[in-house]
Amino acid sequence: MNCDCGVNENDLAREVRRVLDQYFKDLDGESPGCGLYDMVIGCVEKPLIERVLDQVGGNQSRAAEMLGINRNTLRKKMSNHGIE
Repeated sequence: MNCDCGVNENDLAREVRRVLDQYFKDLDGESPGCGLYDMVIGCVEKPLIERVLDQVGGNQSRAAEMLGINRNTLRKKMSNHGIE
């Protein structure tokens, strides 16, 4: 996916791969005990939302717009992650 908003996706993807490589190394051949997709998305989504909210001074409408989701979706995700 390409983004014209100035984010170097290669750096972000490279870091995710690095962390996942270490995760699988630490598992030492064992199967993850949870849904890996939900775990990774949850780990990325919470700090993303927190950082965007911080950037816009807590304005949920602006944060939702920046994230490309509607405000109700943002509020649900905030609730799911325990973000006030």
